[in-house]
Amino acid sequence: MVDKDDLREQMIDAFGGADYPISSPMDLVPALPNGPGTRFESGDFSMTAMELQTKLPGGDFPYDDVESFVDDVMENLEEGGHLN
Repeated sequence: MVDKDDLREQMIDAFGGADYPISSPMDLVPALPNGPGTRFESGDFSMTAMELQTKLPGGDFPYDDVESFVDDVMENLEEGGHLN
């Protein structure tokens, strides 16, 4: 089972170093510890930042802070059935 709070914290840690506001997913890449290969894992869930980009809709850019960005990512993962 996915620990959504842990997954959210992993994303906040990884995406938090970006220079906000961000206007596209490419603005996040320099902040990621392992670039697009940065992996987020919890329970049965495992996805790289690049996989997230391909599985999720385009997002509601620009984002002013990491929390609003990660909130949207988590919501889209849930709606897409990725967080079972």
